[in-house]
This record gives sequence, C-alpha cells and structure tokens, in this order.
Amino acid sequence: MAFSENKRKMLAGELYHAFTPELVAERARCKHACARYNNAGDVPRRRLTELWRDIVRDETPLPPQAVTAEEDDALFDNDPWVEPPVNVDYGFNVRIGQNVFINYYSVFLDTCLITIGSRTLVGPNVSFFSGTHPLDPVVRNGTQGPELGKEIHIGEDCWIGGNVSILPGVTIGKGSVVGAGSVVTKDVPAFTVVAGNPARVMRKIETSMDTKQRSEWSKSPENHIAGA
Repeated sequence: MAFSENKRKMLAGELYHAFTPELVAERARCKHACARYNNAGDVPRRRLTELWRDIVRDETPLPPQAVTAEEDDALFDNDPWVEPPVNVDYGFNVRIGQNVFINYYSVFLDTCLITIGSRTLVGPNVSFFSGTHPLDPVVRNGTQGPELGKEIHIGEDCWIGGNVSILPGVTIGKGSVVGAGSVVTKDVPAFTVVAGNPARVMRKIETSMDTKQRSEWSKSPENHIAGA
C-alpha cells in the first residue's frame, strides 16, 4: 500500500500535518466504522467481530458459519472483546492480541502504532494517547501546525485499571498491573505494579510466569534445601 510522504511521517513518529484531505478522510472512515460498532446493539458475536475488524482494517476472512448460534459464537472465543462505545482515530494503527478484554469508553489516538498483547485486561475509560504536539506554541500553531506521535506497546497478560491514561512512547512490560486512575508517562518493567500520577512502581509481582525470577531462585543455594 503506497503512503503519501505526510502519512509516512505520521507512521514514523515524525512531524506531519493532521488536517490534510487524506488524513481527514482516514479519520472520517474510522469515525463511521466506530459508529456502526457502537450502535450495533444486540447482534451475534460474528457481526460484532466483523464490525471491529472493519475499524482496525483487519481483512482476515471470517470462518465459515457454524450450525448453531452457540457453536458460531465459540468460533470467536479468541478474538478481542471490546465493549462499546469505543473511539478510535485511524484504526489501522491498532493491533490487539487474542483473549483481550477492553471495557467501555476506551480511546485510541493511534497516530502511531498501539499494540496490546494477548490475555490483557483493560478497564473502562482507558485512553491510549500515541499522538502528541510540539511544546513551542509557534510551531504548534493550532490546526495549521504539525504534530507527531510515538508508539505504545502493552505486553501480554497485563491488567490496566479503569480511568488510566497511557502517554506516547510508553511500553508496559508483560504481566504488569496499572492501578486505576494512573497516568503512565514512562516504561513499566515486566511483572510490576505501578500506580499514581505520574505512575510509579509500587511493587514486584511474584509469579511463576517470570522466568527471570525463577532463574534467580534456582541459583540461590538456600532454595535447594529440601522443602524450600
């Protein structure tokens, strides 16, 4: 797919102009796709999945329809479950893994890529802000000036509490937890609890999933005593 130079700059996290006809049209397409998803009502899982894939421009073919409604719903058990309403800027910059749950009123400003790893749980009113603006108001210049962005990456098996804001350029490591109401301004190590504004490390998560922890445990002599 060919990109204009302006769109290429946006995707690369460089200064670009958001109010060009091309990008205005891209946002309009996504806005209408979100409206269809948010207003779908009580529809089968197949239809909701189809509408979500339209938002994020996932062209993966749907599986053949099963005989019963229950069997057909089960075909989409691994697809992300995104509670409406949801608001997304472009859609094509959002990548969500399997068995992810995102509660209602989520916001994706996907100027740059936003990824969410499999089995991650996201509370209501969580905002993913990959877009940002120049600090100098002369450069910023309202709708006439340039803006830019930085990618956001959420690891697998995370839990993001309600009313969290995740800012541009943040990576949240595998298995981490972000407390409700937090503003995440910098990277979060794997298997860590953070909370606050700005979010700070509260403690480490003890889990058998953490291979580094298991490795350090196995190297410690006292842990080789019978029964330890």
